[in-house]
Amino acid sequence: MNRRHARTLAAATLTVLAAGGIALSACTAEKETPEATAPTASSSPVPVLLPGRPGESAKVSDSDQVKAPDGSAYNSIDVAYVQMMIAHHQQAVEMADLAPSQAGNAALKRLAERISVGQKLEMDYLRSWLKDRNRPESDPSHDHSTMPGGQSAEKVAALTAATGAAFDRQFVAMMSEHHKGAQQMAADLLRSGMDERLSELANESAVEQVAEIRRMAELGIS
Repeated sequence: MNRRHARTLAAATLTVLAAGGIALSACTAEKETPEATAPTASSSPVPVLLPGRPGESAKVSDSDQVKAPDGSAYNSIDVAYVQMMIAHHQQAVEMADLAPSQAGNAALKRLAERISVGQKLEMDYLRSWLKDRNRPESDPSHDHSTMPGGQSAEKVAALTAATGAAFDRQFVAMMSEHHKGAQQMAADLLRSGMDERLSELANESAVEQVAEIRRMAELGIS
């Protein structure tokens, strides 16, 4: 699937994202542009420091011209998405891993297990993506507490203390909100990122999350 096909599929399936998100744009803008305007394919490139090989000096390149070792192009939006999505997935896994011992609904337990397994696999890929590009797993300038769909420490603590039907209700509400936030972040990437494989992964993940939200709704937990 090429980049145009990925964007087309996203537009056709993720209707919830019609308005588009600004999470990644805001994050990279805060760090890289003084006027809080995120770089896009049509905007002027911003400087990016590229680490040199052992014994070589680092060099500066434009954010829309960075090349990975495999020759693929990526930019600051791609990097921000990967770094933030690792943290986003970690919270989803934390919540999902509570379900086996605390959920009352058997179908919800199975769905939570699927969410945990799927997001752990994605995290492995995202960490590898950063490692291959000599980029850190996290960026101190990212405020993870403001990520779309991110759940507060208080809500996670309440979920951790809940069991049975109370856990089920809280889990469905929190994970649905969490998934919608991830879809918003994927929309940012599809609009402004450059790495085609990453865009495909983000699109596939967002489509799966739409299906998981639907499955949770179909459980009739209220």
